Amino acid sequence: MSKKTRKKSSNTSSGKTARAESKRSTAATAAKKRAATAAKPARKTGKRPASAAPKASNRTAPKPPKPLRPKVAAGADAAPGGRHVLTEGAKAPAFRLPRDGGETVSLADFAGRKLVLFFYPRANTPGCTSEAIDFTRLAKAFAETDTALLGVSADPVRSQEAFRDKHKLSVPLASDEQHGMLEAYGVWGEKSLYGKTFLGIVRTTVLIDAEGRIARIWRKVKVDGHADEVLAAARSV
Repeated sequence: MSKKTRKKSSNTSSGKTARAESKRSTAATAAKKRAATAAKPARKTGKRPASAAPKASNRTAPKPPKPLRPKVAAGADAAPGGRHVLTEGAKAPAFRLPRDGGETVSLADFAGRKLVLFFYPRANTPGCTSEAIDFTRLAKAFAETDTALLGVSADPVRSQEAFRDKHKLSVPLASDEQHGMLEAYGVWGEKSLYGKTFLGIVRTTVLIDAEGRIARIWRKVKVDGHADEVLAAARSV
């Protein structure tokens, strides 16, 4: 082999070796970069990954408050509709309510006297208006038997005053918007009208004697002639 051929062959072999070493070096450098990138922690973006489920809260949902049950007065019986009704001879439940004129009225105000409580569903409705007018008409006769009169409904005082003024009523009108007295006397309960059921006042009249006990109870009152019937009962007590 000539000297030129041996020299050319040597140069070719050296070039191939250099290129191979360069490729290996480049590959090693790229591998190091990939490893370094994989080792870096992911940046916090402040956003929760879409696939991550929200952390469950350790707090338990608050329990709904239990409904308050009205106190049952002594001598009361259970009645349909969830209300309680008093019995004749039982002690009348005490009460204290705001009334027309900005004053308050209580059972204690009538100590030693007879008292007629007439409970009506709503001021200025036809039946309630007729009933209140009838008791006003007979107010003097009731006074002669030492019997006081008091109308009670769930209407606010302002409505009671408008009711009084419109129909020139002389009987005091008490307001029980919280239904405490209405429930104690068993007149607040379930009613039905035109196929619909709702809560409201069942028209009722209670006659309390001078000893503070219930002498007579009229439930589901029919207005016509009712005030005269109550007056007759008051005269006999």
